[in-house]
Amino acid sequence: MLLVGIAWLYVVLMVAVVEATSEHGTLLGAMITVVAYGLLPLGILGYLFFSPARRRVRRAAQRCAEPSGLPGDDGGHPAGQTVAPVRVEP
Repeated sequence: MLLVGIAWLYVVLMVAVVEATSEHGTLLGAMITVVAYGLLPLGILGYLFFSPARRRVRRAAQRCAEPSGLPGDDGGHPAGQTVAPVRVEP
């Protein structure tokens, strides 16, 4: 899909060059050609093509934000003591 987009953009740029260097063409017409036939359609296709990837990233972020559901992991309680209460001298 990416190769097709690159090839299409190449064709549109060549059409814009021909329009800009034509006897009756203008730079404004070439820019409109690039936007109307190149950037706008590729932007729409890219948005549609990458929407499943954006959905996967959003779901993964939601899964990381949810509590794990493990016992003792209520989220509101402090952790138990992890350091021995009495210091041991060597």
